[in-house]
Amino acid sequence: MKTQLIDRIEETLAQLRPYLEADNGNVSFVELTEDMIVRVQLEGACSSCSMSSMTLRAGIEQSLLKAIPEIKGVEAVNQN
Repeated sequence: MKTQLIDRIEETLAQLRPYLEADNGNVSFVELTEDMIVRVQLEGACSSCSMSSMTLRAGIEQSLLKAIPEIKGVEAVNQN
């Protein structure tokens, strides 16, 4: 089941990528936690953009919640 959810998450993120790439940004899936929180990493211009929290909440999170009602939320992580 978790594998199917991850596949659906990746598919949804793939649909969002062209919009992020248009502004020299991107997003990558990091993990799905046990409590159904999707962790993503904002990349490129998205990682330092002042509007990144709005992109995360209004764009990425809302799209994922609509496509995959099983998840509870989305959070950005910094991977160094």
